[in-house]
Amino acid sequence: MLDKKDLEKIRRGIDAFAKDRDTVIRTSRDVIQLSKKTIYALHRNDIKSAGKAAAEMGAAFRKLSLAAKHPKLVTSGSYKVAVQEFVEALSFYELMKNNRIPPNSKLKLDPEFYLMGLIDLTGELVRKAINSAIKGDYKTSVKLKDLVSELYDELMLFDFAGGELRKKFDSIKYDLKKLDDLVLSLKLSKKI
Repeated sequence: MLDKKDLEKIRRGIDAFAKDRDTVIRTSRDVIQLSKKTIYALHRNDIKSAGKAAAEMGAAFRKLSLAAKHPKLVTSGSYKVAVQEFVEALSFYELMKNNRIPPNSKLKLDPEFYLMGLIDLTGELVRKAINSAIKGDYKTSVKLKDLVSELYDELMLFDFAGGELRKKFDSIKYDLKKLDDLVLSLKLSKKI
């Protein structure tokens, strides 16, 4: 009557999914924690510690990507947030160390998650620009303002019809306004 082999196959599939789900949740936390560690080190201008944290984050992210092979896991909240934090931290690190942001053609991530990570990056760039101005490094402040402006201009070409990506994109306007005000203040005080 019952096809026990079929039910056994279903049970193994459910057990495997649960195991992968647990790994995704646990490893997502690792990626997020290491991204914060990377960003914190960069704000302290500690490139060596940031590089170590970024390398650990990359290893954790590779483990996360292997575990998230099921479509339900790729769209889960913990995975999505981890990808965004990874993009934000890696981009910030590469920008501070090598003056470039890694393209998605190299990272091969979900384009929407990549864009959300780039958009999140602008908040860290505002913080870095303000801290740079406080330390008298006005050139960095202006450079970062120009970068956020360029990113905003490029993203304006997209048709974000709504949802989370649209909300995140709208936040860049506020970050850019803060940077415009900072640069204007520096110009008016003849510091640049």
